Amino acid sequence: MTTIIIVGITAQWLAWRFKIPAIFLLILLGIVSGPVLHLIVPDRLFGNLLFPLTSIAVALILFEGGLNLRIADLKQAGAAVRGLICVGVIVTWLAGALAGYLLLGFDCQVALLLGAILVVTGPTVIVPLLRQVPLTRRLAAILRWEGILIDPLGAMLAVLVFEASFADGMHEALKIALLGAGKTIFLGVVIGLLGAGLIVFLIKRYYIPDYLQIPVTLTVIVSVYATANLLRTESGLLAVTILGISLANQKTVAVGQIINFFENLRVILLSSLFTVLAARLSFNDLGYMLSWNSLAFLGLLILVVRPVAVTLGTIRAGLSRRERIFLGFVAPRGIVAASVSSIFAMQLQAAGVIQAERLEPVTFLIIIGTVTVYGLSVAPLARRLGVSG
Repeated sequence: MTTIIIVGITAQWLAWRFKIPAIFLLILLGIVSGPVLHLIVPDRLFGNLLFPLTSIAVALILFEGGLNLRIADLKQAGAAVRGLICVGVIVTWLAGALAGYLLLGFDCQVALLLGAILVVTGPTVIVPLLRQVPLTRRLAAILRWEGILIDPLGAMLAVLVFEASFADGMHEALKIALLGAGKTIFLGVVIGLLGAGLIVFLIKRYYIPDYLQIPVTLTVIVSVYATANLLRTESGLLAVTILGISLANQKTVAVGQIINFFENLRVILLSSLFTVLAARLSFNDLGYMLSWNSLAFLGLLILVVRPVAVTLGTIRAGLSRRERIFLGFVAPRGIVAASVSSIFAMQLQAAGVIQAERLEPVTFLIIIGTVTVYGLSVAPLARRLGVSG
């Protein structure tokens, strides 16, 4: 455990010192510490607790992401955000699944699941990019809202695809998908709002002292996540995101110290998670990541799928041509893609799906590739297009 923290924070410092994407170093040092040097062996260290702990950590990261969203920004960015999380998600999912089927040789079940996993971007990669490149307020708001909302929606889509893939016939699969989506969204929104209302009520009525505000908030977050997931799988991520957005935008009580705490906690959790998940990769996984068809799949996602998804998703959003071009070349993947792919790979392997073991290395290749490409190109692209703030 000590090694995980040391490696993670060291990668964060090196990334700051040399101005390179932190996630790239986190994954690189995780691979060195895991399959190369065997300093970190996550499955032996955590055992059956690995994925429950990973899920809770991801929930805390998404809660912190929700704290960064301001509803007032939707006046300028709302149309584009709606298009990207509706039309853009569908285009990315289907195009990614088709590419997985044709280039990677996945069957339809695994290809559709991979496409669903890769629709996410996420605050863990978008927020560092926004700190690196000052954009116009509208573009920054679009990327922030898309990145934070699309993570729980992408996880929900992956669950629905996974459940529907075991259904008997198309009619049954469609029924499972529609009912599952409705239940997930309803429970996530309601439970998230109730959690935010509880925190505001306790602080406003002085039922908790200042020094217990953060511990109580942490308890409510975990309880909201667990309750929502107990009622509907993966609705917990949406619930904690709604909780964070609601808490940040209410005007009743001050939550500054809560925001500051979770900003720092996010850095520690993010560093540890990427290090641990990267350390689980094997040399066979690394070889598969560097195969020509995997690299072609990465190139297709960056150069074709994302630009097409943005073009179709922002047709009536009132964006300029330069803004749409810029958005078309910013879609790095983050921790939710990594954690969800790991969880579903294990479930598919348990179900006897042979190709499931290739989900994780492909996802990590997309994370490394997109973070590297976008991290190095986004600043000069923003300056060239004239969309810097």
